[in-house]
Amino acid sequence: MVQQRLLDIAIREFGLKGIEGASTRAIAAAAGTAMSSITYHYGGKEGLYLAAADHIAVQMGQQMAHAVGIGALPETPGEARGIIHRILATFAAKMAGDATKDWSLFIVREQMNPTEAFERIYGGPMGQMMERLVELVGIATGRRDADAARVATITLFGQVIVIRASRASCLKLLQRASIDAEALSALQARIAANTDAILDRLIAERQDFS
Repeated sequence: MVQQRLLDIAIREFGLKGIEGASTRAIAAAAGTAMSSITYHYGGKEGLYLAAADHIAVQMGQQMAHAVGIGALPETPGEARGIIHRILATFAAKMAGDATKDWSLFIVREQMNPTEAFERIYGGPMGQMMERLVELVGIATGRRDADAARVATITLFGQVIVIRASRASCLKLLQRASIDAEALSALQARIAANTDAILDRLIAERQDFS
């Protein structure tokens, strides 16, 4: 499908070169279609860029839906903690794989210089996942301090993002050419241990203030 090819190639080109550096002519040529296809379907480069952001949001939703879960929140701290672990382990696996490379580059650019495209991405599964984590942290720790839960969520999320955002440094430290199954398992185990430490500390702080 022409539109699918255009979006996949556009995500890669925009991620590598940004909206200013990417060429719609090159994107169309790589997709095996005419530039008029971009104008017809998206109205031009800006429209294609926003459509690429929407496409990333859809992909994220498809890949993380099972881990994040939908519907009612868990009732017990143990259930909430288990879901937090599941979300972070699944997200770590996605960040370690190659399938997310192109849209990760796109997102990193938007993180540094956010545009309407970032609002579309964050307004989708990314924001939903982070807000879900905030709620789960509150349930898992018994703390109804939203600010504390949001700070904790940033640290929980950050320990996974580094796998992709600082890939070269991670590989150097791991002394590996790629993050294979063994390395991923070790990272997921450490992330899980760190997560428990963060949650346990929040519980201890709540008890100190009670």
